[in-house]
Amino acid sequence: MFSLTEVASLNDIQPNYRILKPWWDVFMDYIGVIMLMLAIFSGTMQLSKDQVACLPILEESTNPEAAQNRLEGCTSVLGTAPSTTRDLPDSVAHELLNTQPTPLKGEDMWSQTQPRGRKTNLDYQQYVFVNQMCYHEALPWYNKYFPYLALIHTIMLMVSSNFWFKYPKTSSKIEHFVSILGRCFESPWTTKALSETACEDSEEKQRFTGGVVFQKHVSSEESSQSTPLMETPTVQFPTEKLIAEAPSLTTLDKKDGEQAKALFEKVRKFRVHVEDSDFIYKLYVAQTAIKALKIILILSYTSTFASKISFCHICQPETESLTGYDRFFCTHNMAFMLRKLVFTFMAMICLYGLVCLYTLYWLFRRPLKEYSFEKVREESSFSDIPDVKNDFAFLLHMVDQYDQLYSKRFGVFLSEVSENKLREISLNHEWTFEKIRQHVTSNAQDEQELHLFMLSGLPNAVFDLTDLEVLKLELIPEVRISAKVSQMTNLRELHLYHCPAKVEHTAFTFLRDHLRCLHIKFTDVAEIPPWIYLLRSLKELNLIGNLNSEHNKMIGLESLRDLRHLRTLYLKSNLNKIPTNLTELSPHLTRLVIHNDGTKLLVLNSLKKMTSLVDLELQNCDLERIPHAIFSLANLQELDLKNNNIRTIEEIISFQHLRRLMCLKLWYNKITAIPPSIGLVKSLESLIISHNKLETLPPALFHLPKLRHIDLSHNCISSIPVEVGYLHNLQHFAITENKVEVLPCQLFKCSKLKVLCVGHNSITSVPEAIGQLVQLSHLELKGNCLDCLPFQVGQCRLLRKNLLFVEDHLFDTLPLEVKESISSD
Repeated sequence: MFSLTEVASLNDIQPNYRILKPWWDVFMDYIGVIMLMLAIFSGTMQLSKDQVACLPILEESTNPEAAQNRLEGCTSVLGTAPSTTRDLPDSVAHELLNTQPTPLKGEDMWSQTQPRGRKTNLDYQQYVFVNQMCYHEALPWYNKYFPYLALIHTIMLMVSSNFWFKYPKTSSKIEHFVSILGRCFESPWTTKALSETACEDSEEKQRFTGGVVFQKHVSSEESSQSTPLMETPTVQFPTEKLIAEAPSLTTLDKKDGEQAKALFEKVRKFRVHVEDSDFIYKLYVAQTAIKALKIILILSYTSTFASKISFCHICQPETESLTGYDRFFCTHNMAFMLRKLVFTFMAMICLYGLVCLYTLYWLFRRPLKEYSFEKVREESSFSDIPDVKNDFAFLLHMVDQYDQLYSKRFGVFLSEVSENKLREISLNHEWTFEKIRQHVTSNAQDEQELHLFMLSGLPNAVFDLTDLEVLKLELIPEVRISAKVSQMTNLRELHLYHCPAKVEHTAFTFLRDHLRCLHIKFTDVAEIPPWIYLLRSLKELNLIGNLNSEHNKMIGLESLRDLRHLRTLYLKSNLNKIPTNLTELSPHLTRLVIHNDGTKLLVLNSLKKMTSLVDLELQNCDLERIPHAIFSLANLQELDLKNNNIRTIEEIISFQHLRRLMCLKLWYNKITAIPPSIGLVKSLESLIISHNKLETLPPALFHLPKLRHIDLSHNCISSIPVEVGYLHNLQHFAITENKVEVLPCQLFKCSKLKVLCVGHNSITSVPEAIGQLVQLSHLELKGNCLDCLPFQVGQCRLLRKNLLFVEDHLFDTLPLEVKESISSD
């Protein structure tokens, strides 16, 4: 049988669709649930208790009076004991009463005559066999299949009730209608417009309600799709400076106004789309009519078969050769319960049919393809609300059966007068200080940060947040920074994401002297404010956008020479060459980051002049070799060439001239070999060359005296040279996802090793020398071919289970005291 959850899912509809289910649909759903429970209950009873019990009928039976008594006792189980055998099925009465008396002798006076067939005493297995045969041959098919028929009928009725919600040509329109209707109902503009209408009759009421504050009621769905968004507040400012405002009916929150404006446009388009057809109405009428026909069909055949449910049956299973008897008298133990269930099911079907007939009466008693807002026009000042027709009208009629208030509030967004009133309200109404303050958060650096998203302008209340340190503005078409920004004495970081910004002269003077970090995201270079090139106190500049060769000339028009304190420049773009005007920053720029999104960076000669660079990142620039211009950067300490197309690094010999180079990152490339000349880079402390195609490691790599960090993960390395023991300062060694089979004992001479990652290789055993790594705190062995762990792992006193990555069955091979030591806090 099906579980109740699986079957109920067929009748599942979205909660928002409840608004389109009038009382009769809801009532029919409840009836459907009852019928479903009846079907499941009867099916359960049938699977667990449904059977027949049969006894053989003798060829020469006892006298008719005894047979009559058995018949009366049999039929009394169903509560309909007849006075004569003609009230029973003819076959039963004929077999039991059409007998002749047999003379009795001696000891057999009180016993039945022996059957004519083979003399035998039926055993238990023969009775079981006969019962099974008679269950399938003598029992009527309706007695056996009623639970399944009831379940099928119920499911069909449930599906029919909600078919118009699922049909492709109607579901999209209904979903769109419910979404718009919900937003119109919850829109603050609806409440405001109706309240203004109610107050227009009395000047005294107007004065009384002039200072009322209307609260917003915006659903989470609206705030995530069609409204200006802001970050979730976690930090609040002190309340020294509050902007006292008394909102009145003549003002509306800017965000609510934008929502209402969007709703007017959606309602207008939806009306044009839905009013041109009446398909939803026809489909609902059709599904209701089909349900009525189903009810008639079910009642017609169910009533016929229900009357034939009997407790007693005559069975002729043709088993005389096996049992000695060819006819049996059988009783169906489920007959009483089955009859009750069938009549209950028929009662539910009748009730369902009556509700269905009422639905048809409601559908045809008045035209539902026309809807008039006459009552709404009389109660409000919006006399221009138009009447609607076809499917739009039908949906509104259905909504009225749920709650007429929905249609009344919906009519506000059909009125041009209402829309004009909305336009009269200023969409640039400034947010209050309290509202802005609630959206201040603390970032990862524990700085107070404000993120404004998709507003039509910058609220003036922002400039009263004197403790604000980071300001992020995103998708704001017009940003005007006024002189009040000078109050924000702690402001150090500004983000402008697709926000063309204009500043007043006084504001620019303040930003020039106080701003330290600036992030700009743009689509076209023209969006970059020209005043950013004059921020002489700026230390970090991030530009994210399209900077291809055509726009590089535009960048060159602005000089960077005034950014005398700039230390970090981040460019995420699609450059073909490094802009020449960056050379003006060469005396003081210490960090240059270029993320090129896969565009090939061809010209790098400008790098030679940036002799002050300490950190250089050229990521995703489609480089095939290490640029020679890098070898001129004598002060370079960290080089990151991630995600390029480098195949060979023979040029690494030139790094010996970079005396200060400490970190080299060549990850996510296609490098096949490390040249022995890497041993000349004596200053190297960190080497990250993971996600490449290395197969071997040169011994010279392990003669670098200062090397502390090595990451060789995700390569094809098969062995670790024994020279690894020369790295006395090694603290981090990762060679995960390779083909290593043996860990050399020399590796465990690196007594300062803290992190060892050798997972997902082909290692078969861990040397006992691992106990020498007394400073080891992170060990990864998972994904190898290990059978056990050496108990010397317990000598790594700093190692704990949360940083021991190994299969559970291997951990269980350790001695109990070792496991307890590693598992302790």
